Amino acid sequence: METIDRIKIRHQRIRQRVTGTAKRPRLAVHFSGRHIYAQVIDDSLGKTVAAASTVESSVKGNRRTNANVTMAAKLGALVAERSLQKNIKAVVFDRGGFSYHGKVKALADAARAGGLEF
Repeated sequence: METIDRIKIRHQRIRQRVTGTAKRPRLAVHFSGRHIYAQVIDDSLGKTVAAASTVESSVKGNRRTNANVTMAAKLGALVAERSLQKNIKAVVFDRGGFSYHGKVKALADAARAGGLEF
């Protein structure tokens, strides 16, 4: 079984238990080979409330890949700032099947430092 398949299986298992509501939306993260994506999602409506990614020109660096720990920390702070602008303070963290260390931990810690509670 490939690594991608294992991540998808873990993510399905996580999503059975983690759902976002209007009071407490889901902070979902995804890491591709080059970019990092974070979304605050209200699953009851199926709407993305706030989002940030390294694809945005305001966040993107001049390097070929932006999927590293420092960019994850910047993105965590940015998604926290955008969520607080929409009056969202509490979220449920969805690590997307990825292990909670490195980039995932950096993004989560920066989002907590930015004011999100989870």
